[in-house]
Amino acid sequence: MSELLLEIGTEEIPAGFIPQALEEMKGLLEKEFQNQRIACKEIKALGTPRRLVLTATGVATTQEGRVLEIIGPAKRVAFNEQGKPTKAALGFARGQGVPVEELRLVQTEKGEYVCARKEEKGEETVRLLPSLLPRLISSISFPKSMRWMDLENSFARPIHWILCLFAGQIVPFQIGNVASSNLSRGHRFMAPGSFQVKDLAEYMRRLKNSFVILNPEERKELILAELNRAAGEVSGHILPDEELLEIVTYLVEYPVAIRGSFPQEFLTIPREVLISAMREHQRYFSISDADGALLPFFVAISNTRPKDPRVVARGNERVLQARLADAKFFFEEDQKVPFLQRLEGLKKVIYHSKLGTSHEKVMRLSQLADHLTERTDPSLRETVKRASLLCKADLITGMVGEFPTLQGVMGRVYARLSGEDEAVALAIYEHYLPTSAGGALPSSHPGAILSIADKLDTIVGCFGVGLIPTGTADPHALRRQTLGVIHIILEKRYLFSLSRMLDRSLELLADKIERPPQEIKADVVEFFKGRVQNLLTSRGLSIDAVEAALAVGFDDLMDLQERAKALHDLRSEPDFDSLAIAFKRVVNISKSHIPGAIDPQRFENVVEGKLFAAYQTIGKKAAERIAQKDYRLALKELSFLRKPVDDFFDGVLVMAEEEIIRTNRLSLLSHIAQIFFQIGDFSKISPA
Repeated sequence: MSELLLEIGTEEIPAGFIPQALEEMKGLLEKEFQNQRIACKEIKALGTPRRLVLTATGVATTQEGRVLEIIGPAKRVAFNEQGKPTKAALGFARGQGVPVEELRLVQTEKGEYVCARKEEKGEETVRLLPSLLPRLISSISFPKSMRWMDLENSFARPIHWILCLFAGQIVPFQIGNVASSNLSRGHRFMAPGSFQVKDLAEYMRRLKNSFVILNPEERKELILAELNRAAGEVSGHILPDEELLEIVTYLVEYPVAIRGSFPQEFLTIPREVLISAMREHQRYFSISDADGALLPFFVAISNTRPKDPRVVARGNERVLQARLADAKFFFEEDQKVPFLQRLEGLKKVIYHSKLGTSHEKVMRLSQLADHLTERTDPSLRETVKRASLLCKADLITGMVGEFPTLQGVMGRVYARLSGEDEAVALAIYEHYLPTSAGGALPSSHPGAILSIADKLDTIVGCFGVGLIPTGTADPHALRRQTLGVIHIILEKRYLFSLSRMLDRSLELLADKIERPPQEIKADVVEFFKGRVQNLLTSRGLSIDAVEAALAVGFDDLMDLQERAKALHDLRSEPDFDSLAIAFKRVVNISKSHIPGAIDPQRFENVVEGKLFAAYQTIGKKAAERIAQKDYRLALKELSFLRKPVDDFFDGVLVMAEEEIIRTNRLSLLSHIAQIFFQIGDFSKISPA
C-alpha cells in the first residue's frame, strides 16, 4: 500500500468555487479508483485559494486482477456432429489467445454457447496514474472557467504548478504548459519560494512552516480563535455569521485578525446597514456587546502577518469610514422623501421588459394578496393592502441602490420612521422571505401572504412570457421561489387552492402573457408538483406514498401533505403488505370501469353481500374521517375491508361472462376504489 499526493497550484480561486471543487475532486478520484479496480483506504480533498489538493492513503500498488468470460459462437456452430471443434471455434480460440481445448460451454437465454475464460492480471497503479490524473483534473467543474495564454485547457484560474507523488516518486504528466514535479510553493508573500517534497508527511510539515494552513476546518478554527481574541480585547463578542466565516475560510491561506474601529457617530445608522457595509463589501466581522448592541469596532481577516497591525487597521478603517459616510448620507437623504410617495417613482423602474414596471408588479401582487387574505383572515386586509403598496418602495432609495442586499430591510426601517404600523413594516421586510434554501420563513400572516403573492406573480409571469428554467439554468430563481411558496403554505397551514391562486394571477397578468393561460397553468402546476414531491420526500416520507398522494391531486398542499403522511404511516402497520395488495387489486381491476348503481339482487355469492355490507358500514365511517381530514383514521377504518375484499376475490370471478353480473361486481369495486382515491392511488404503493 502507498500514498498519492496531488496538488494543483493556481492563481487565487474565488472562495465560492473551492468547497464544491474539493467535494467533486474527491468523488472523481473515488470513481476513477473504482473503475480502475485500485483499492484505497482513505481519500481527502483539502484546499486554499491557491491550491487544490487530493491525498489518498492505503492505495494498492497494483490493480486487482479479474477473470473475463467472453462469449463466442453457439455450440451448434462451434462443434460438428462428432463433437470436434469447427473453424468457428478454432478462430474464436485463436482470437482470444486460448487453446481450443480450454473453451467452455455456458448456458444463456439463447441456448448453449462456447466461452473463453481469461485471467487478466492487474497493471501497476503507477502506470495508470499518468493518464488517470489529467483526466480527473480536466473533469473538475467550476461555475466559470478561464483559458490563458494560447493553451487549449481551461481551469478556474491559471495553473502555475502541479505536485504529484505516488509512493514517493513523481507521477509524470502535463496540463497545458505545466509538467508535474515534486515541487510545491509556500505562502505567496510570506514564503514565496519552492520546496521539494518526498511524501505526504513532509508536504504537510513544509506547508505549515511556509505559512499555509491547508485543511479548511483547521483554518476555520484558527479564524474563530483569532476573531474571539480580537473582539475580547475590547470586551466584545463577534456577531455570529456562519456564511461569512465560510467565505473568509476560503479567502486566506494563513489567517490573521486585524481589529479596527469607526467613529461612534455612525452607530446612529441602522444596525443592518452597518453590518452590511462591513460584511458585503469588506468581509469584516461586526463586534457587539453582551446585550447584542453593536460596538464601533470590526475585525478583518488578513492573509498575511503584517509588520505593524495598526498600519493595516488604519487602512481598513479609512475604507470602511468612506463606506459608512456614504451610507449615512443616503440614509439621511432618503428620509427627505415620504415613503409612500416613492410608490409613484416605481412607474419609472422596469421590473422586466415583458412584464412591465415595478409599479405594475406592485398593483398585481396587491390584488393577489387581497384575494389570499380574503381566504385566510379578512381582518388583515388593511394591513396587507398597505404593506403591499409599500413593499417595493425602498427599491428606489439611495440606500438600497448602494446596498442591494438591504431591500426589504430598509423598507422596514423607512416604514417605521414614516410612522407606519409595526405589522405593515414587518410584512414589508418578510415578503422577501425565504431568501435562500432552508432560510427563515415569514413569522406574520401579512408577511406570509404578501410573500406568496409576490412569488406567485413572478413565477406565473415568467412562465407566461417563456422564461422557464431549463436544466440547471434558473436566472429568475423560480425553483427557489416555488419552494418558498410551498414552505410558507405548509408552515402556516394555509388551505389555499393552488388552481384558484394561479387563475387569479393569470387574470392579473392577462395583458402581459404570451401563451394560452391554460397552457401556462398546466406548466406551473407541473413545476409545483416536482418541487413539492422533492420537499415531502426530503422530509422523510416514502417516495411511493408521496407519489400515491400526488396522483389523485394536490390543489390543496396541506391536504396533500396530510394524505402523504397517512399513506407513509400505513406502511408501518404489521399487515401492510397484504393490505396494500388487496387495495391494489381493487383499484387495478376497476380503474377503467365507470361505476353505476350496485344492485344487491344481482349478487350470486355470499361474499358479494358481505363485501357490500362492509363497504356500506366501513365506507361511511371512512368518509366521515376523510371529511374531517383525518386520513390516518380513515385508512385504519378502510383496513377492515381487507378480509371481505380477499374473500370476494377468492369466492367470485369478477370478470364473469354475464355482462350484468360482471358490471355489478365492477361497480361495487369501483365504489370502494373511489374511497381510496380520496386519499391516494394505491396502485403506486409498493410492499414494505
